[in-house]
Amino acid sequence: MVHEFVTIFIMAGALGMDAFSIALGMGMLGLRMLQILKIGLIIGFFHVIMPLAGIAAGKILSTYVGYIATWIGGGLLCLLGVQMVLSTFRVNTEPLVRPMGIGLLMFALSVSLDSFSAGLSLGMIGAKTALTVAATGLMSMLLSWLGLLIGSRFHQYIGTFGALLGGFILFSFGVKLMLPI
Repeated sequence: MVHEFVTIFIMAGALGMDAFSIALGMGMLGLRMLQILKIGLIIGFFHVIMPLAGIAAGKILSTYVGYIATWIGGGLLCLLGVQMVLSTFRVNTEPLVRPMGIGLLMFALSVSLDSFSAGLSLGMIGAKTALTVAATGLMSMLLSWLGLLIGSRFHQYIGTFGALLGGFILFSFGVKLMLPI
């Protein structure tokens, strides 16, 4: 029991580190604390729903779906990154990617698609569902908050180049997901 608990929390931490890295880039938009709170909660929620769906699907489907989910997640991250980069070259306009509404849902979905893939494999081996989704959601939420806070603080020092750097970070992680290097 303890071994399974530790294993699940290590896996949840690994999935959360991905969310941390990507949230670091999003934090460069200079977010307010309430936005950071909401983003972390939504990312945590998606990191509960996606592995839950993956565990359910893992009992039925093959690993081929995990490969497709990785490509979709990588593509969404690349799209968000390109939009952030392009927004830095626009004068006196709102950024194309904003961490609210549909943009926030796209962001949360893109960082949680790897949790779906992990859920597929966990569903195939019969992992404890409640513990797995609770650990994944909690770790991802906490690490997202940490990444957003660090990115937000760093943004103050680099000014408008924060969105440019954040966009490149998101794009890079999207490419990394799609091309296992």
